[in-house]
Amino acid sequence: MEVSQLVERIVEKLFVPVEASGRHVHVTKEQALALFGQPLTPARPLSQPGQYLSEQRVTIRGPKGEFTRVAVLGPERKEAQVEISLTDGKTLGIDPPIRLSGDTKNTPGITLIGDKGTLELPSGVIAAQRHIHLDPASAKHFSVTDGQVVRLAVKATRPVIFEDVVIRVHKDFAPAVHLDFDEANGCGLRPGELGRILP
Repeated sequence: MEVSQLVERIVEKLFVPVEASGRHVHVTKEQALALFGQPLTPARPLSQPGQYLSEQRVTIRGPKGEFTRVAVLGPERKEAQVEISLTDGKTLGIDPPIRLSGDTKNTPGITLIGDKGTLELPSGVIAAQRHIHLDPASAKHFSVTDGQVVRLAVKATRPVIFEDVVIRVHKDFAPAVHLDFDEANGCGLRPGELGRILP
């Protein structure tokens, strides 16, 4: 075995890739048709199997401001969801709760503007809880379970230990830590950075 391969295996045993997740939108099939006049069109795959960045973009508008050309991720979901950072919320005039994806009960709404139509979402805006995607084998390797809350050490430009990081386990997941841009910028995260789950 070459040294590079050995190093790669050691890294996989000890660390999880860390990614910065920017503001983005998830929509239903019906909402995609209303906003764009067509279903979502895949542009490139994301780190999680089956997930992709679409070619479509939207403007998200709140009471105080808006962001244009916001990414729309696919495939379409059963319920719309808008993920922003807390800093984004101040610009928009929205106070998003920190939630795991899919937990949108009692959340603020927002306006979505596509090239073919506009939608008023009554709810669905969250700031994503920092979390770690793992497949069952990786979860077993790291001795963690779905829903467990752990600490994560990230050796970035400004090394930091994140508290309250939620483990999410599913057979379709690939190992990856997801931080929002506030968190990523705070530690000076760069592409290829790694995190270590702490006991």
